[in-house]
This record gives sequence, structure tokens and C-alpha cells, in this order.
Amino acid sequence: MTFYEQELERIKGIVYSNQGQVDTVIAIRNYIENNYDTELNLQVLSHFRFVSKYHLLRLFKKYYGQTPKQYLVDKRIEKAKEHLRNGMKVTETCFAVGFKSLGSFSTLFKTKTGKSPTEYQKEQLSRSK
Repeated sequence: MTFYEQELERIKGIVYSNQGQVDTVIAIRNYIENNYDTELNLQVLSHFRFVSKYHLLRLFKKYYGQTPKQYLVDKRIEKAKEHLRNGMKVTETCFAVGFKSLGSFSTLFKTKTGKSPTEYQKEQLSRSK
């Protein structure tokens, strides 16, 4: 093992000292990735991995730099962009990615992207022509 490999292992041991925590946050992230279109909250996620919701919140933020809710919103916006680029209607997109309200979806989409869903879709469709 080279010096650099030894150093990487040493640093990995410090940063990722608890493999159980790492496994938990990875499993939660994968669960969000596969179920972003369903009703997800800390209660559901904590039951999935049998961990306290407050502990889960701290762990997720520690390893990913954002809360599970922020990660979920980012994932939903990413998928919404995909649907809009593919020509899906805004209302259908809203419900397909797990939002319950068209108004909150539109507001959040505009906050995250700087454009309303309709503006984004028109821009993307005009680019593809």
C-alpha cells in the first residue's frame, strides 16, 4: 500500500468512522430516489431504517449537506424538468413528481430554476427545434 493509499484510508476512517451511519444515509437517499413521487416525510423515512427522525435529520445533513426534505425537493424539481422537456403538461408533471398543489409546485419550481414551469417548458421545446 502506498503512502497516499494509507493516507486516504486514515482520512476515510476519520470522516466515515461509523459504517452503520453511512449505510443508513445511503439507504435513505436511495429510498428517496426511488420513491420521490410518493408522500415522504421524516416519519416515513425514519421508519424505513428504524432510526429516530431527529437522528436521521442530523445524519443526512452531515453526509449530504442538506436535509432529506431539501434533497427530496431537488429530486422532484429535477424529475419535473425532465418531464417538461419531454412535453408533459405542467399539471400532469406536478402530480407525477409528487406535489399535491399546482400553486406550490409552480412557486417552488420558479424559486429553484428562475422560471415558471411553462416558461421552462417553452424554452426547452424551442431549443430542441
